[in-house]
Amino acid sequence: MSESTNPEAAKQVRKTRVGVVTSNKMSKTLVVEHVARVPHPRFNKIVKRSKKYYVHDENGEAQIGDKVRIVETRPLSKLKRWSLEKVLSH
Repeated sequence: MSESTNPEAAKQVRKTRVGVVTSNKMSKTLVVEHVARVPHPRFNKIVKRSKKYYVHDENGEAQIGDKVRIVETRPLSKLKRWSLEKVLSH
């Protein structure tokens, strides 16, 4: 069965991440740091890898230090490709 006839195959699951808000000084934009615990490719010890994401926050809900869930979206600006899904804790 080809993908064009199957509507469920055309749906793509959006990536989600959980991180901590490190900056909210821009209007409608947050900086969220996501820390992933991954095994080192050679030594198999668990190491932390962190990455910062620019996140769209339409209503200005999140504050610095909040734990948030973000979801991948279409490009909104040069750096913003994520939007705020939910504030998990304050």
